[in-house]
Amino acid sequence: MTLLRAMDSYGISVTDIYDPDNIVDLKLRQQQEDFIDNTSLEGLAQLIQNKLDEIKATYVDGSWGQAYQAGEGLEDLIAEFEKSPEVGVPLYGPLINTVTRGARLKKLYLRSAATGIGKSRSMIADACYIACNRIYDDAFGWIRNGTSEPTLFITTEQELTEVQTMMLAFLSCVNEEHILNGKYEGDEKDRVLEAAKILKDSPIYIEVLPDFSLTDIENKIKKNIRDHDVKYIFFDYIHTSLKILEEISKRSGGVRLREDNILFMLSIRLKDICNQYGVFIMTSTQLNADYQTSETPDQNLLRGAKSIADKIDYGSILLSTTNEDQENLERIIVNTGFKKPNLKLSIYKNRRGRYKGIYLWCDADLGTCRVKPMFATTWSYELIQINNLKIETVNNFN
Repeated sequence: MTLLRAMDSYGISVTDIYDPDNIVDLKLRQQQEDFIDNTSLEGLAQLIQNKLDEIKATYVDGSWGQAYQAGEGLEDLIAEFEKSPEVGVPLYGPLINTVTRGARLKKLYLRSAATGIGKSRSMIADACYIACNRIYDDAFGWIRNGTSEPTLFITTEQELTEVQTMMLAFLSCVNEEHILNGKYEGDEKDRVLEAAKILKDSPIYIEVLPDFSLTDIENKIKKNIRDHDVKYIFFDYIHTSLKILEEISKRSGGVRLREDNILFMLSIRLKDICNQYGVFIMTSTQLNADYQTSETPDQNLLRGAKSIADKIDYGSILLSTTNEDQENLERIIVNTGFKKPNLKLSIYKNRRGRYKGIYLWCDADLGTCRVKPMFATTWSYELIQINNLKIETVNNFN
């Protein structure tokens, strides 16, 4: 009773444990007295502490709420997947959507590569494929390309015109060198002009961010979500900058953090943005020197911090093919008739996907930013039977 009176004197209500003013409900009064008689001081103190902890979790710590019962809403979830499977809008190229299930909202994808292999060009291809509703095909000419979803491309290295010419090259299937030299073959100029018109009419936006902080990245994304209803974001690429080093130093009270910690914090923030705003983000990193000799092309090849891969939903590495690759693939190429690949995409992480620990072998034309997977093998060069998932979309943009 002394404990309860002390709590009451500090303004903490304990009437649910014992209410001395209750003279009406004698049954409840007897139950409370019996409870007190059979409960230790530690037990009573813990009951009161639990109240305070719940208040603190709700209003101070920003708790995400109570635990869910495992079976809650399962029938609706099953019906929802039958109506609309867990897939996003398609990315560019055969087989890639089979592996990734498309560009899914609230997901963070990472596709890394060494310098000059094509990580920026392949991301530009995906951005245009999502945002533009027509693309030139060598066999069929200009073809419809599904939806035109509002898309943002954030560049940290290239200037605006560099990104624009790559977009033109991808859409028109005209080598970028022809565009830069102003010398075309056949109907190439007409195709480039048509690609320019498509880009003007499409909801695709470019932000140039050479020196950035965590706050800058979030503000740019929020601005484009607010102004253009952007849902698909491509950030090229995760690395440190002077501005981000200054920002982290201020936040940590002057304590210097290692580069791997800073890059990990950046990847966490990108994933948080995916969840908070319900958007899709694809980004990339450079590779460390081990990529030339490693037999396991996974997150250990990421430059700066392999921990970046902890928060991603899909992780892959784009690599050039080697002489050893060509020798090991010779039997497959002879039997199937595929072209000799010049790039390989190693998939090492794939949440909600069955394919990981595999290569997608690609026919790549970096001049037109087109990387086309042809077939799949395990990392030990065993052929995998994999079908090309075609995602049907509805065109919402004219």
